Amino acid sequence: ALVQMHHLLLDHTGLEVVLGEITALLRGEEDRLPPPLPFRNFVAQARLGVPRQEHQRYFAALLGDVSEPTAPFGLLDVRGDDTGAVAAREVRAAVDQQLAARLRERARALGVSPATVFHLVWARVLAAVAGRDDVVFGTVLFGRMHAGPGADRVPGPFMNTLPVRVDTGAAGVADAVAAMRDQLAALLAHEHAPLALAQQASGVPASAPLFTSILNYRHSRRPSPGTAADPAGIEMLFTRGGNNYPLAVAVDDLGTGFGLMVQAVESADPEQVCAMMQTAAENLVAALEEAPATPLYAVEVLGEAQRQQILAGQTDTAAGGVHEMVAARAARVGDAVAVVCRMVAWTYARLEERANRLAHLLRGAGAGAETVVGLSLPHGTDMIAAVLAVWKAGAAYLPLDPGYPPQRLAFMLADSQVTLVVGTADALGDLPLGRIRTITVDDPAIADALRAMPPVAPRVPVAAGQLAYVMYTSGSTGVPKGVQVTHNGLVNYVATAPGRAGLGEPGGRYALLQPPVTDFGNTVMFTSLVTGGVLHILDPAIVTDPHAVAGYLAGHSVDYVKVVPSHLAALASGEGLAQLVPAKTLVLGGEAIAPGLARELAAVAAGRGLVNHYGPTETTIGVATARLGPGDLAGGVVPIGSALQGTKLYMLDSHLRPVPAGVAGELFVGGAQVARGYARRPALTAERFIADLFAGDGSRMYRTGDRARWTAGGVLEFCGRADDQVKIRGFRVEPGEVEAVLTAHPGVARAVVVAREDTPGDKRLCAYVVPAGGDGVTADWSGNGGPAGPELAAPELASTVRVFAAERLPDHMVPSAVVVLGALPLTLSGKVDRKALPAPDYAAASSGREPANVREELLCALFADVLGVPAAGAGVDDDFFELGGHSLLAVRLVSRVRSVLGVEMEV
Repeated sequence: ALVQMHHLLLDHTGLEVVLGEITALLRGEEDRLPPPLPFRNFVAQARLGVPRQEHQRYFAALLGDVSEPTAPFGLLDVRGDDTGAVAAREVRAAVDQQLAARLRERARALGVSPATVFHLVWARVLAAVAGRDDVVFGTVLFGRMHAGPGADRVPGPFMNTLPVRVDTGAAGVADAVAAMRDQLAALLAHEHAPLALAQQASGVPASAPLFTSILNYRHSRRPSPGTAADPAGIEMLFTRGGNNYPLAVAVDDLGTGFGLMVQAVESADPEQVCAMMQTAAENLVAALEEAPATPLYAVEVLGEAQRQQILAGQTDTAAGGVHEMVAARAARVGDAVAVVCRMVAWTYARLEERANRLAHLLRGAGAGAETVVGLSLPHGTDMIAAVLAVWKAGAAYLPLDPGYPPQRLAFMLADSQVTLVVGTADALGDLPLGRIRTITVDDPAIADALRAMPPVAPRVPVAAGQLAYVMYTSGSTGVPKGVQVTHNGLVNYVATAPGRAGLGEPGGRYALLQPPVTDFGNTVMFTSLVTGGVLHILDPAIVTDPHAVAGYLAGHSVDYVKVVPSHLAALASGEGLAQLVPAKTLVLGGEAIAPGLARELAAVAAGRGLVNHYGPTETTIGVATARLGPGDLAGGVVPIGSALQGTKLYMLDSHLRPVPAGVAGELFVGGAQVARGYARRPALTAERFIADLFAGDGSRMYRTGDRARWTAGGVLEFCGRADDQVKIRGFRVEPGEVEAVLTAHPGVARAVVVAREDTPGDKRLCAYVVPAGGDGVTADWSGNGGPAGPELAAPELASTVRVFAAERLPDHMVPSAVVVLGALPLTLSGKVDRKALPAPDYAAASSGREPANVREELLCALFADVLGVPAAGAGVDDDFFELGGHSLLAVRLVSRVRSVLGVEMEV
């Protein structure tokens, strides 16, 4: 026999009643069955019980300040039907018998039921997988406690699902258990309240779910599949239940032991959740036994194996300095070409000799350990030699770009405490140097002095933790931050990154497209020099010219290039991607790459290496790499890979505890490459560089401000900036997720999504897209917030992109406006200049769309009737549904819906 039932008709207890009656009939014991009671008695009991106003007051007090859904693993769809692609996977496990006994004993001692403890266990696990302390989830209520006598014998849908709210970030575990007991007891008085009423009482918008996970604590007496047949000859072969929630947890109270069942849709791992339930239960019981004041958030949910897997990383580091590695290479291949710039080529021997002589001159001018030497030299051979010379003298360098505003240069010089500046006469003349000493390399007197210096390096030891360079990055407060990078961090990078990124072949040809005022180009610059490669430094005048760059790469048979995706996209608009991929490996970094661009690159780079490289300046150039192929991009997310040797990557929650795989947390970086901190900014250094809680050796880790998550396979995925995350209509939105969808449109080459508040209090998503196969307009590279490029007359593309997004994203993630640009504005470092993006024309963008289904057609017709306008062709505008609840129009509309649909609605 096959028994199928829907919860609209029957609940779990009702099913047991039915199966029990079947068993009695098969045994010939039907005369012993009690007379059936009608379900209508329960209906009357529910309707005549607690007044609706009491339900509203209770849930308003409980949920009134909840403004966003609790969504484990980011799952928001509660409209599934457990079929097809959204079908859940199910995992079952038994709770350890000893733990079950301890849990029951502790529950009795606290005067609560085991159900109360398991509700708290799930709250703690949910906090971990939802990435928040204050969580709401559904609990399945028996529904028969206040349904009158004999209700336990009536088949029918008595059960109900109502919300429970737990703040896991404050109370101790003993107090949390007591609070949970009181909340569940109070909830029983409202067990027949409609879930819709609870949702309306919260601050979550009606278009969003209040919660997307449920806990079902149940007492089951039915045999499990595979057990022996009962006396009537009935054997349970298979049983399965489903629901519309993407994550459902059931706890079966078996009298002595407990069984766990977890159902999760494909993007979540039910085995992981089940293991976390076991771990959280073990640790919660231990805390209740030994330290009842332990905060609930401190109860670990990750088992030791899971924890070690998440925290795994290497800590071995290389020794020495990069200049020593270059010197060793020069000793072996002195006659080989090292650097080429503007048709001038230097061998390794010449580069080494120039650096050695300049190092002696720097020593004589006062350069030494922990002193900072400013470098204001052209982008070429002299700059490379000067960097090596500064290190040979024992000092650290600060790159200075004369094109920067004088105020910024003056701040950098003072903030880094520069004692000496090396530059050309023209560059030094433009710097606000004050009393800082200078060495003018194109001064004939200095040229004579250099020739008089020894051609061998001065004997200056360099300590591992000694300062190597200071690099200034933009600060969120508007004040630049000087990142202090040490020699051991740089050496670890140079010793490990090239192999991971597919670089480092002796004699390989590298192209440097970026000026040395950022650390972005250090990947190819230092990799080339320490491996005996040929470093081609492109003239800054041509790096924004697509034809010139493509011609140089082809004409010099360049093997390796590293580029910012925005820079690459700007170049590709005029030349095409195929002409910009070098012979062996293309490394991407500096910003997240759009999935669409990554797919195009993977297609044209067939047989050649394509590498995504991640790392903030504060972690010495980069700490993670991922090789990209078509198979790695099928999911619409571009991975950033795994950690380099010597570094550790941690995904942590707000309490600095590891989050499970699949859950987004803030990315922290530990290990050898963490910088010393910020120059003369002790408060900011203390905020961003904190003690590594997991290393146990007194080292520090850097708080990146980026959000990321581990996949089940141990690959890191970037989830956007923590400070870029915005709230739109009660939902938290990652703009990067929207960008990924927009760039999947065949007509879009690049997309940037920002949250704008052009009208105070009205925050909206706005998308800026560059058409595929654009007109070759070069992006603005001024870095001064200049024009974003001509806005294309492409209303059709903007409209189709918005419809495309609406078909693939929830309403709250669909941009209110789509602006089509010829090119995205870029900063000097090649990243998108978001401040230079133009304000959109919302009026032009809100032309609406056609109804997507019968429900929307009906709503449009009703609106048209109330407004007195033709229904044909009526579009749906997002603002249409944001009418004030007490407006006359809303009252008239609700009245019309009531009369047409014959349903109860409230304004």
